[in-house]
Amino acid sequence: MILAANHLALIDPLFIGVVCPRPVRFIAKQELFEEATLPKRAFARALRAIGQLSVDRHPGQSAQEAMDNSLEVLRSGEVFGIFPEGTRSPDGRLYRGQTGLAWLALTTGAPVVPVALAGTERILPGGRRIPSLNRVGVRFGEAVDLSVWKGQAHRARSRRSATDAIMAAIAKLSGQEQVPRFAASVKAQPPRSG
Repeated sequence: MILAANHLALIDPLFIGVVCPRPVRFIAKQELFEEATLPKRAFARALRAIGQLSVDRHPGQSAQEAMDNSLEVLRSGEVFGIFPEGTRSPDGRLYRGQTGLAWLALTTGAPVVPVALAGTERILPGGRRIPSLNRVGVRFGEAVDLSVWKGQAHRARSRRSATDAIMAAIAKLSGQEQVPRFAASVKAQPPRSG
């Protein structure tokens, strides 16, 4: 099965992994596995301990490597976790999902379960080195019905529609406002001077 979650903080996979009754495998950017400092070393080792996979995000490599690794996880019967926004939300809203999620689901037939995280962004906000104690919520929804797009993984329009249906399920579960833009494009914009 695929767990599709909103993404608020770097530590989101840890919380999903703790509450899910089965081990969950995520793909994480290679930079998260660097061990230059003690906190980074601890975080990288925690990721490895819960079976997370590293992916190189250099152009031309990351997408195919991520898809190959994801297919391998699902075909071996494991639970695969994914953050369809592709990056953390810059402002707590839910951004447009990447269609690789729908391609995986439609290619493998794996059910997609929406997951809503809340409060993880308050554990270690930007600029802090020491985590704070805060209440965190993790909610699992019902599997999203993707049967209308069965056998259509090769069609871009079907992948987009299926992804949008999954994102709507996450928004309903999380209560987040949906934004019809990709989070990465918002993060790439220069800050407004004002």
